Amino acid sequence: MTESLFISVQLALITTLILLVVSLPLAYVLAFQSFFGRTVLEVFVALPLVLPPTVLGYYVLLLIAPDSLVGSAWSSLFDSSLAFSFSGMVVASVLYSLPFAVQPMQQAFRSIPTSWLELGKVQGMNMGQTLRHIILPASKGGVLVAAALSFAHTMGEFGVVLMVGGSIPGETKVASIALFEFVEMQQQTEAAQLALILMGVSFLMLIVVYSVNRKPLVGGS
Repeated sequence: MTESLFISVQLALITTLILLVVSLPLAYVLAFQSFFGRTVLEVFVALPLVLPPTVLGYYVLLLIAPDSLVGSAWSSLFDSSLAFSFSGMVVASVLYSLPFAVQPMQQAFRSIPTSWLELGKVQGMNMGQTLRHIILPASKGGVLVAAALSFAHTMGEFGVVLMVGGSIPGETKVASIALFEFVEMQQQTEAAQLALILMGVSFLMLIVVYSVNRKPLVGGS
C-alpha cells in the first residue's frame, strides 16, 4: 500500500510540475490571442474532460508503443520502453489532466484588467516579460488552483494509467490500481484504508481550491 501511494504521489508531483510549465503559455495564448484554429486548440485541451479515460489511454499507448515514432525515439535515447513504464504514465497523466491546469489559468488571465496589459505594452514588455511581471503576479490564485486540481486529478487516475502503465509492482502500480486489486481480492481492511487516504487527499486539495476561489483570482494569495 505504501509503495503504491508513493508512486501515486511521485506521479502527481511530476505531472503537476510539467503541467504548470506547459499550461502557462497555452493559457496565455487561449486567453489573449485570436488566431485561426483557436477553437480547435481549446477543444483539444478540454477533450479529456469528456473523453473516456480508457479511450485516451488507448491512443496514448499507440503513440508511445515501441514501434511508433515516439516510442522508437525514446528507446534509442534511453534504451527502455516508454509503454508500460512510469515515464509513459507521466505522458498519459499530463494529457489527461491538461484541462485541469489550463482552464483555471485561462480564467484567471482573462480576469486581469486590460489596462494592466496595456501598461506593459507602453513600457515595451514582450510576451515573456508581460507574463512574468504582470500576468503571473496578478493571477497566482488561478495558478494555485491549477496546481491543486492537477495534483488531485492525477492522484485519482485509474483507467488511463492502467491502460498505459499496467500494474507493475514498484513501478506502475499506483494507489487507485492497488485499491481495485484489494477489492478484487476481498481485502476489505486494506481497501478501506487506501480509499480513506485517497479521499483525504482529494478533500484537502478541494479545500485549497475553494479557499482560493473565495478570493478574486486576480491578485489572490
